[in-house]
Amino acid sequence: MECDTPMKTAGHTGEEGKAVPGNDRTPHTLRGGPSLGIVVSRNEIKEFLASRRARITPQQAGLPAYGGNRRVPGLRREEVAMLAGMSVDYYVRLERGNLSGASEAVLDSLARALQLDEAERDHLRDLARAANTTPHRRRRAPQQQTRVPPNVQRILDSMTDAPAFVRNSRLDLLAANRLGFALYAPLFADGRKPPVNMARFKFLDPRGREFFGRHWEESMNNTVALLRTEAGRDPYDKVLTDLIGELVTRSEDFRTAWARHNVRLHYTGLKHFHHPVVGDLTLAFDAMQLPAQPSLSLTAMSARPGSPDEDALKLLASWAATDEAPPRGIRTSS
Repeated sequence: MECDTPMKTAGHTGEEGKAVPGNDRTPHTLRGGPSLGIVVSRNEIKEFLASRRARITPQQAGLPAYGGNRRVPGLRREEVAMLAGMSVDYYVRLERGNLSGASEAVLDSLARALQLDEAERDHLRDLARAANTTPHRRRRAPQQQTRVPPNVQRILDSMTDAPAFVRNSRLDLLAANRLGFALYAPLFADGRKPPVNMARFKFLDPRGREFFGRHWEESMNNTVALLRTEAGRDPYDKVLTDLIGELVTRSEDFRTAWARHNVRLHYTGLKHFHHPVVGDLTLAFDAMQLPAQPSLSLTAMSARPGSPDEDALKLLASWAATDEAPPRGIRTSS
């Protein structure tokens, strides 16, 4: 089991009829344009703003709560407008999904009124950027990489005492060091090789829930929030759109979490695992974006010195040196 507790591949081709890493099933190809509202639309903006408004009580916003029968959860639209220093009509227009022409000052005021965190502020700016971009002005986002450069793989292989891996922002696990492959061994069952999509494994593979164990729900919510963040950042990535559409269609857990419109950043924290060989394991992680490959991030993990987790990590390292552990037939260095 892995669960990300925050402190601050071309696996899916989108082609119908081809099996994809992460599970042994074929993907659902959704037809007829943007899948399930994933590409930024007025409805996406509306639901994000409404969900943020609904979670704040008048008391949390420093407002008096008159009367005991409020018909809406959270703040009323007129209360948000007052807190943001704008007219009610203008806020209603924004919450209906019309962010066209909204300035940075307006977005900042809105973010303060809705008490958005850093990830939510960035997401709001991403939604506004998409709303203010015409089809002719859309700039193609950097292509998602599905392979790591040889020098990055050599860096991974030099990290012999810490599990480490590289993924792209679609959560395709692209490469790892030997200890990283051993840690994520269930993802490479049945002879799978990178890239393997971590979200697809988590939601669609029957072994996913067991691997992510008693912290699975928290890990699941974090995964959905990461994909929601990336969908706002790059709403025209068709492979990402197809992946999310497949997960929404086939997983009730994903569909429920997706509807919450939560987003998050993923820099540092704890990962909790229930490993089939060494059992429960909690590791600190730090994720670093690769400057020369902005769609890639390298994550390295460590155990607290003198802890049972350190003992489990040493046991994992011993198992990783055997023929039973992955990578079996997986090339780790160039």
